[in-house]
Amino acid sequence: MPLDHRIRTWANEVARNAGAQSDLQKARAIYEHVVDTVKYDKSGHGWGRGDIYYACDQRRGNCSDFHAIFTGYARALGIPAKFVIGLPFPARGAGEIAGYHCWAEFFTPATGWVPIDASEAAKDPARRNYFFGALDENRVELSQGRDLILTPRQSGEPLNFFVDPYAEQGGKKLADLKTRVLYRDVG
Repeated sequence: MPLDHRIRTWANEVARNAGAQSDLQKARAIYEHVVDTVKYDKSGHGWGRGDIYYACDQRRGNCSDFHAIFTGYARALGIPAKFVIGLPFPARGAGEIAGYHCWAEFFTPATGWVPIDASEAAKDPARRNYFFGALDENRVELSQGRDLILTPRQSGEPLNFFVDPYAEQGGKKLADLKTRVLYRDVG
């Protein structure tokens, strides 16, 4: 996650405009800013990589783009923050999971790690307050972090995020691995 002068300037502006003093107030200001200014929109190209510059310039994308801004701005203000990725599950029924879902967490000494889901808050404004400090139970976490190095170490570049299986053969990444995640109610 780059933390250059531009990102620090943007993050400081958000905190200053909100009058935020404490880390908790600053995190809330960032969350509100992201929910207010980023649209959940997966049209076109560039979204879905968690690229903070794309997300800040375009003000649209998917969950990885929302949380790139949150995580980057929090870190730029000295607040520990992490990217978390997993799978969303519907509340009931059976079917196939179409893709990943991610969220973020930040840390303050007074609160410990606090989860946020700005993209879900943007999609469901009635739950905006809920998704600052809580997550619904219909998800499973698979990994934390970005630019990941596996053990044993992969031959290729660090993984942007880790949600799909990764395999190498002869030191080369195997392409086009197909995965399916199915779910169903039991009992």
